[in-house]
Amino acid sequence: MNPQRLLLAIVAAFAAIFCTDFLIHGLWMEPVYKATMHLWRTDEEMQAHMGWLCAGQLLAAVTFVLIWAKGFAATGGRKCAVIYGLCMGLFSQANTLISYAVEPLTLEIVWKWMLSGVLQGIVLGLVVRSVYKPAAYGAVE
Repeated sequence: MNPQRLLLAIVAAFAAIFCTDFLIHGLWMEPVYKATMHLWRTDEEMQAHMGWLCAGQLLAAVTFVLIWAKGFAATGGRKCAVIYGLCMGLFSQANTLISYAVEPLTLEIVWKWMLSGVLQGIVLGLVVRSVYKPAAYGAVE
């Protein structure tokens, strides 16, 4: 693994997660969250827990990039990045189904989380691949 590309890919993945989460949860899902305010922390509590949220996003970015770098980067093209992102997005959405089983979430929340999570995974796969591309033929990693 190339440490410089790895670190750059982690930063890019974290930025992509942070930005897409804002678009998903801060804009697209905002009306749904307002309609189900009884399920969520208050804005003040959310701000107080922002560090935990960012830590989770960083952990997701590190894990996503490490798996890509170790398992797919040597030969993975765009199609591989899309499939990898799709699979990782689907994998992450298992928790959405579990959350629906144990929390009083609406079906609208569940399907929007699942759709956006899978799309976010695909975007993340393409972002990480663009930063941590396969090495040139014959290059030493």
